[in-house]
Amino acid sequence: MTKRPINEDDLQAFVDGALDVERHQDVAAFLETNKDAAKRISSYQRDAAALRSALGQIAVEPIPSRLNLANIIEKQRPAKQGRFAPMAAAAVLLLAIGASGGWLLKGYSMPPTEGVAALAQEASASYSTFAADRLRPVEVRADSGDDLRILASATIGGTATIPDLSKAGYRLMGGRVVPTPHGSGLMLMYDDDKGNRLVMLTRRMQVDQDKPMVPSDQRDIRGWSWARNGLGYSLVGAISSEHLHTLADEIRSQI
Repeated sequence: MTKRPINEDDLQAFVDGALDVERHQDVAAFLETNKDAAKRISSYQRDAAALRSALGQIAVEPIPSRLNLANIIEKQRPAKQGRFAPMAAAAVLLLAIGASGGWLLKGYSMPPTEGVAALAQEASASYSTFAADRLRPVEVRADSGDDLRILASATIGGTATIPDLSKAGYRLMGGRVVPTPHGSGLMLMYDDDKGNRLVMLTRRMQVDQDKPMVPSDQRDIRGWSWARNGLGYSLVGAISSEHLHTLADEIRSQI
């Protein structure tokens, strides 16, 4: 039997992991021969991973008892249910769904959308997604000749500077291009002998084109972000804010 062509619905379901085994294999084979589609789907998968990482800890938090659906229905249940009981239960259900959704998205419903505040959040999302990856945290390794510098220049334009933190005890591992709501960003990753990893995200800025260094703190990820001459920089990691500030100052002195 002739297999039906791969369409956009199949590609989106592939990203979401919603295909059966046979169709998943068909789409995977299609992506191996279609570089443009593979590149696009890879970008979607990175975005999805970043979103899951950003919302994962919030999603697993227990819903407060006051927002528990069973508790709300029990409190709203009249002593003697009449003909309006089904309508009341439906209204309470809608209320509970709205309240629970608000609880799940607390702290994330209104993220910063512009400037270095948004850049800091994007850097933290990149750190959450790639810093724990022990197989392929970077796409272009630091020891790949001029490839990393070429990638940097192609992503942010001009002659890109790759900061050297070796004197501070951090080795450059490499980098990759990451998508952001404001265009492509260059992510560089560093590590030290203790297993600590740092991420620096650089991208073009439409807002805050020149901005003094400001701190950020998102759960266990701390960072410092700033902008100069239209380029934004954000250095983040799971180390002390004071240590990060020293490293960020060293980066600023080099760029």
